[in-house]
Amino acid sequence: MSMTFSQLVGELPALVAFDLDGTLVDSVPDIAMAVDQMLAALGRPAAGEGAVRHWVGNGAEILVKRALANTVDESAVAAVSDAQMEEAFPLFKEFYHRCNGKDTKLYDGVEACLKGLFDLKIPLVVVTNKPKVFTDPLLKALAVDHYFAEVIGGDCFPEKKPSPMALNHLVELFQVEPSQCVMVGDSKHDVGAARAAGYKALCVSYGYNHGEPISNANPDLVVDRLDVLVGE
Repeated sequence: MSMTFSQLVGELPALVAFDLDGTLVDSVPDIAMAVDQMLAALGRPAAGEGAVRHWVGNGAEILVKRALANTVDESAVAAVSDAQMEEAFPLFKEFYHRCNGKDTKLYDGVEACLKGLFDLKIPLVVVTNKPKVFTDPLLKALAVDHYFAEVIGGDCFPEKKPSPMALNHLVELFQVEPSQCVMVGDSKHDVGAARAAGYKALCVSYGYNHGEPISNANPDLVVDRLDVLVGE
């Protein structure tokens, strides 16, 4: 049993839920490519990878709205019209389908963590705001899909993280106590979902949190690499 889980739940967890983008994988190179191809098709200038790193985390629809608004400012994003989205969103989906997984990489330490927890027979799940139609092929392309007992995308429930809806569903599905479960993520949305569901919140220090230090979200624990979760 690793010290990190001892600190969190006092024993091995009953279930570990992982965010995907920014936690298990760095997918921004592919996402940025699709965003820039979408913008080019609309006759707009490219956003670039740096901007997209600040925009990801709330699902594909919000990402596209931020790209169209060229900002994370909520009022500007809210001003993006339905007509604009009807034109842009299908383009993004088409381009991202083509490049999903092309340059996406697992972060260092991720596979060792997944294998270690899997070997301990701890149920592992993915809870991401990324649409499931993109999530399943990506996990398969990275050859880590077999570690997960369940994969929940951002379109599987009416509400995305920071809503606890998906995490609450997992408690019922696996018949576990929330206090014995851990949500592992990289953003304030993961911490918010964990808090609302009664899970412990563990975050990685890297990833995508709209440019804010993850410590600002007050998770229970922050780690620099996920393989420390199964360290000696």
